[in-house]
Amino acid sequence: MNEQILGLITGILFGFLLQKGRVLRFDKQVGAMLFKDMTILKFMLSAIIVGMLGVYFLSDIGFIELKHKAMNVGAVLLGGSLFGAGWAVMGFCPGTSLGAIGEGRWHALWALLGMIAGAGIFAEMYPFFKSTVYTWLDWGKISLPELMRVNHWPVIAGLSVIYLFLFFIFEKRKI
Repeated sequence: MNEQILGLITGILFGFLLQKGRVLRFDKQVGAMLFKDMTILKFMLSAIIVGMLGVYFLSDIGFIELKHKAMNVGAVLLGGSLFGAGWAVMGFCPGTSLGAIGEGRWHALWALLGMIAGAGIFAEMYPFFKSTVYTWLDWGKISLPELMRVNHWPVIAGLSVIYLFLFFIFEKRKI
């Protein structure tokens, strides 16, 4: 199947799940940032578990080939800080802003415009970032299991247990 068609199908499915999981709601976004509503975190952890299992299974059977991005700690810290600041200010991350627009919440257009402006600024500043931020603690193309020098399945199992424990705690506390 064509990669663009597969991307469109999975994107529509993801948007449907975002809407059904109610993570497009502004109150859920604010609740997550205040640690009062863990709906979004539970949704993200579910996606991570399914993604880890699916990607590594498909890799193990030879259906896909894993190609890691370089792990640049400086770039992750800077990018994560900007992402978090944008999410805190706008109340939307990239996926939820598009989903909210799809639901008719036009105020989310400001978040989309901010992301487009940020992408343009990043593109213009990329040469600077490449020679500075991208060199700070550059660990190369490595995954967590490779860093730990273990098979990926014990790492996936361990992370899954931790995530499921968090689910249990969140549900018990009704958050």
